[in-house]
Amino acid sequence: MEDTVHDTLVTESAESQPVQSEDDITNHPAAITYHVCLMQLARYLLLPIPVCTAKDPVTLAECQATGPFQVQIKSRGTAVIMQWMCPNNHCVWEWNSQPTFKDGMQAGDFLLASNIILSGNYYAKVALLFKFMKLGIVDWSTFLKIQDTYCVGTIKDFWDSSRADVVSRLKSKENVVVLADGHMDSPGSSAQFCTYTIMENETKEILSIVNIDKGETQRSCVAMEREGFIRSFEQIHQEVKLTEVCTDSQSQISALFDPVKGKYKDSGVLHTLDMWHGSKNLAKKMHAAGQQKGCSILLQWIKDICNYFWFCCKMTENFDNFYDMWAGLLNHVTGEHEWPLDAGQRPSGERRDKAWIENGSVAHRALSEVILNQRWLKEVHKYLHFRSTAELESFHNHILMYASKRFSFSRPVYEARIFLAGLDYNHHVHRPPRRKPDGSIQYRKLYNKKSRKWCLYAIKEEKDYRYIPQLQRAIVGKRVASGRGLPRLTAATQSDPRQYGVLFVAPASSTQQPLKSQASRGQSKKQML
Repeated sequence: MEDTVHDTLVTESAESQPVQSEDDITNHPAAITYHVCLMQLARYLLLPIPVCTAKDPVTLAECQATGPFQVQIKSRGTAVIMQWMCPNNHCVWEWNSQPTFKDGMQAGDFLLASNIILSGNYYAKVALLFKFMKLGIVDWSTFLKIQDTYCVGTIKDFWDSSRADVVSRLKSKENVVVLADGHMDSPGSSAQFCTYTIMENETKEILSIVNIDKGETQRSCVAMEREGFIRSFEQIHQEVKLTEVCTDSQSQISALFDPVKGKYKDSGVLHTLDMWHGSKNLAKKMHAAGQQKGCSILLQWIKDICNYFWFCCKMTENFDNFYDMWAGLLNHVTGEHEWPLDAGQRPSGERRDKAWIENGSVAHRALSEVILNQRWLKEVHKYLHFRSTAELESFHNHILMYASKRFSFSRPVYEARIFLAGLDYNHHVHRPPRRKPDGSIQYRKLYNKKSRKWCLYAIKEEKDYRYIPQLQRAIVGKRVASGRGLPRLTAATQSDPRQYGVLFVAPASSTQQPLKSQASRGQSKKQML
């Protein structure tokens, strides 16, 4: 009977450090502590209470047991709880290694959950790391509630504010030129989201990020990029004095600027195309022509012809000048470099390292059909502004740091991760190159497997992520201002993709039905059963 009474006694413990503002836990250093080291420390501590003050719930008599008290250490999430127990198994004193919020949530648990998304990490990978190191971690459901309730909306508001500052600096600028391109969240035609991005050509800063759900385009992956461009273009066109937009050679977007029936034919904005995509498409046509009988010699000339295309676009300002130089290619490949009406410009450093193409041969005629194709020549004027979306594609590669194509996310979380990528890119885009002690720029060598050449890249200074403490303060501030604990249920947002219906057409079947008909590769049905 004594033991039962002792278990129900009211005990006293030290109050944990409360979190009353964002300054209480942000920008504070933390460390990993081992239980054995804490136990060693606890043995030498003197408690402010010399005797046990636990009261019997019936008689209200104090225990009054004296030390030495036994120290118990246990993990609670990412924190450590130390308890001093009297001989009668009462808790004399309790200490928490972390400050706590009003509802008892530990600050370390909250910051870990929020910083997982801020750093572009994933809960499953971090949880596995913590498991290997024998560290405690918040559970999956708590992480999701913290992420959805406090992080996602705060990140979006922070991005909107940062984006507004970038756009405001361009409002007084004349002739704004932008680069535009789309990024799918997964390869192939199975994409669920498309991120369409617009970047200013001179500053290389991100001006607009629009995320499209597959359900918004009647489950068409192809239509997502077009829809993303329309929303981005109309937004930017109203905010700045837009004169030119450069995209890849996506036919659906080019159709929007058709001078006869295009949606933006009267917008006053010039549509140009990325040089690299133009050269790549030309190389594909050259490669296809080189596969024909008697035309294999064209394969040796693909790189030179593509380089000449870049040269012509860079040196000319109108179609007539381009055509004069471009048509001369038919003479250059035969070894003839002077002819009547020669434009007089050609790339320097020509060398004889491959066979000439015989004039009038099958290969020469096939080359003529490719480079003088009328349909292709109608689009050439879009390349003469010599624009490149390489920096924008670099940003799309940077997105993978925050939203890998091997992980799936809900719509709000995916958008938040994309906005984090935009914040990271805009904040660090103007980093200076790293310099050696003598003042020279430090480079790094990388081997390009395709070109089989070594390339040099300037190494930039390390990122400082100075905006992250502001984001952390905003997230913690939202938690403190709420004045309550985590919600049991998360309300659906206006952008919830479930409003567009389910993606799969066939209804879900029972587990037993596919088990009878489905077989793994290299495994018979009998082995599965």
